[in-house]
Amino acid sequence: MRVKGGSISNKKRKKLFSITKGYWGQHKNVYRRAKEAFLAALSRAYGDRKRKKRDYRRLWITRISAAVRSEGMSYSAFINGLKKAGVAMNRKMLSELAIHDMPSFRQLVGQAKSVLK
Repeated sequence: MRVKGGSISNKKRKKLFSITKGYWGQHKNVYRRAKEAFLAALSRAYGDRKRKKRDYRRLWITRISAAVRSEGMSYSAFINGLKKAGVAMNRKMLSELAIHDMPSFRQLVGQAKSVLK
C-alpha cells in the first residue's frame, strides 16, 4: 500500500486557505486559484513596499510645493535656496512644518529667498 500523505496535504491546503481568506471568488477556496492569487499578492507586496517610499516622497514634495507657492516661490527655487543656505532638512520634516507650523516654514522660505538674491 502506498502512502498518499493525506494529513500533510490537508494541512498545507488549510494553511493556504487561511491565508487567502477574504480573497475574491475562487481565489479563496480553490487550491490552484488560491495559490496563484497568493503568489501574485506576495510579489505585489514586495513591489509596493518599494513604491510606498516613492509615494510618500511625492506627497511631501506636493505639500511643500503648495506651501511655497503661497509664499510666491517655486519648489525648485526653494530647495536650491535651502541647500545654498546650508539648511539640511529632509522633505518629510519640511512638509510637516508646512502643515503644522507655518511661521517656522515662512522663516525657512525667507532664508531661501535671501540667499538667492
